[in-house]
Amino acid sequence: MNKAILSILGRDRPGIVAAVARVLFEQSCNIENVSQTMLQSEFAGIFIVSLPHGLAVETLHEALFKRLSVVGLHVHTKPCEPPEAAGAAKPCEPFVITTRGPDRKGLVADMSQVIAHYGVNITNLQAVFKGGDAPGDNLMIYEVDVPLTIDPQALVRDLRAKAETLHLDINIQHRHIFETLHRI
Repeated sequence: MNKAILSILGRDRPGIVAAVARVLFEQSCNIENVSQTMLQSEFAGIFIVSLPHGLAVETLHEALFKRLSVVGLHVHTKPCEPPEAAGAAKPCEPFVITTRGPDRKGLVADMSQVIAHYGVNITNLQAVFKGGDAPGDNLMIYEVDVPLTIDPQALVRDLRAKAETLHLDINIQHRHIFETLHRI
């Protein structure tokens, strides 16, 4: 089955998800995955949808553009690439890395560079920066998949060293522990 990935961006307001979902329903598409958030006053949504036989990605894009551009939303649509047949993904363990500390340019770049150096995949990232030196006002949460083939102590050592140079408090936990501790 053909799939497409859609990104919808624009000024947030009530009804955006409903409008997108309505167009997808009218085009006989099925929503398989959604990640949607509001960043300050902006809406950002990513949808993976399956398309019915015979519906071209370009036709879906035209229908979304026609309905959403009139309310100031930007639409990007592209076909999903088939999964690589060259082998299975490496076995990984899920972890959560959180940092708090003073805001400055380059925090995400510096921390993600250490993460990438070890071949660790960032599966979700949330960052809230309110500026200033109040540590509680600036938070980054990285959800990552750590390959079983790397040295986890070296990764933790390098993350802590980088956090120290940036004056960040850092916490690294297995995702299951993180979820248990932060369950309401």
